[in-house]
Amino acid sequence: MSAEFEQLVAEFEKFQAKIKTAETQFAKVGEMQAELEELEAVATSPDRSVTVVAGPGGAVKDIRLSPEALRQQPQQLAASLLSTLHTAVADAARKQAGIVDEQFGGAFHLNVQEQVLEAQAEALGTTADDLRSQMSEEPPADTARPARRPRNEDDFSEETVLRRSDEPTPGPSAAGGNSAGDQFLKNLFDEEDH
Repeated sequence: MSAEFEQLVAEFEKFQAKIKTAETQFAKVGEMQAELEELEAVATSPDRSVTVVAGPGGAVKDIRLSPEALRQQPQQLAASLLSTLHTAVADAARKQAGIVDEQFGGAFHLNVQEQVLEAQAEALGTTADDLRSQMSEEPPADTARPARRPRNEDDFSEETVLRRSDEPTPGPSAAGGNSAGDQFLKNLFDEEDH
């Protein structure tokens, strides 16, 4: 065999290896999307009067107020709600970044979770190390939702701020493809190999 032919065979084998790698990575995209759709972060205020459930992209899925929350002054309730909301959304962003890192971090030399942590620290005027220490001090949130009692039409204690408790949670929009996460996934394989 000539050296030129051997070089062509070697190039073809490299090309086939890249195709197999791309196929494997595309399969991971589907797995990652399924994980992201199920993602939830639950945060509860220190006095346990406000609970917020956030999903992928920081979408607020639920806000629950205890009877004690309704006894608070409006400014106090607003501050508690906003603080708990920020905590849930930040936790959801870190979880989402962790899922991306788990699927693609090694292949693309990404550390999205660290980038998110640094961005959150900058936005909050603190350091990433301070945020890490706060995260390790927080007890793990119980993500299981409490069982619902049978619905009594005159009892509004099971109502949330966003929707009735018996309404189904809406799924992802049919339009899709417009979120930052979707754009990230679409652009993921458009970049050159490193």
